[in-house]
Amino acid sequence: MSEGQKFQLGTVGALSLSVVSSVSIVICNKALISTLGFTFATTLTSWHLLVTFCSLHIALWMKLFEHKPFDARAVMGFGILNGISIGLLNLSLGFNSVGFYQMTKLAIIPCTVLLETLFFRKQFSRSIQLSLTILLMGVGIATVTDLQLNVLGSILSLLAVLTTCVAQIMTNTIQKKFRVSSTQLLYQSCPYQALTLFIVGPFLDGLLTNKNVLAFKYTPLVLFFIVLSCLISVSVNFSTFLVIGKTSPVTYQVLGHLKTCLVLAFGYVLLRDPFSWRNILGILIAVVGMVLYSYCCTLENQQKQNEAPAKLPEVKESETDPLISAENGTGILADGGVPKVVPLWNSNKDLDA
Repeated sequence: MSEGQKFQLGTVGALSLSVVSSVSIVICNKALISTLGFTFATTLTSWHLLVTFCSLHIALWMKLFEHKPFDARAVMGFGILNGISIGLLNLSLGFNSVGFYQMTKLAIIPCTVLLETLFFRKQFSRSIQLSLTILLMGVGIATVTDLQLNVLGSILSLLAVLTTCVAQIMTNTIQKKFRVSSTQLLYQSCPYQALTLFIVGPFLDGLLTNKNVLAFKYTPLVLFFIVLSCLISVSVNFSTFLVIGKTSPVTYQVLGHLKTCLVLAFGYVLLRDPFSWRNILGILIAVVGMVLYSYCCTLENQQKQNEAPAKLPEVKESETDPLISAENGTGILADGGVPKVVPLWNSNKDLDA
């Protein structure tokens, strides 16, 4: 099997793991939040990260991966930034309508494109831009229902978008700059993310829900779903770093919107959530955008591969990381790294991974 085939197989595996684990944790957290009333999303996320770190520590003890220390300040800053971005996203949802929160998530892709263009001189072709526009339009039609604006909520949303974009760009660039795997980066950054959310989680959850996480009645059923959610989160967190490392932050966001569409569909099929023709139309448009995005990226990858022997020193990076890539993208950003974890609490509906 050639290197390109091995990379493509690994990318397909990472994407599949991300989709399956994320949809699973949304369904689990929806039951935990909507049915059982455990609405402490930020605190729950800190538990997710703690369990992820413990799992990786056991894997390290079993010598399933190699510990590779690198720039401690970069790891600490990266971990804290990830924790802050999760807290800001939860605050954004708490102080905005669900529709405006969905618009906040849609803004992450264009913001990421802008930041990578301005600071990393990354090139996005018009075909890529068109496919992303179609995708965002479809997801917007399917998910955005109302837009109620307020000053505090808008500021929180802006900060949430910026910190999330920077964190996800850092996830990609740190892995490439320091030549660390997604597992090595996640293992070293998890404690800082968990500690940040463990400290601010109860305060934020109390502010958003007017409840105390310590005073909640933990029945056996609640504990079961909490443990199940934490176990699934190990796959969610690992696949997030893996996907961003193998592709790009923009491709990861495209995958995230695919998961949003799947969650809507599963919600209708399994949980009988309300579903309209507008949802169906939006999902279909979004799928067209995703297919077009992957096709354009694959086409540009092939063109770049053909031109590389003749113009290797002059090649500038372009967005050539499709949902299923045939290349390992060797010319990508030279510094940085990012995040995300993300079960994010979605109003009285679900906890979005």
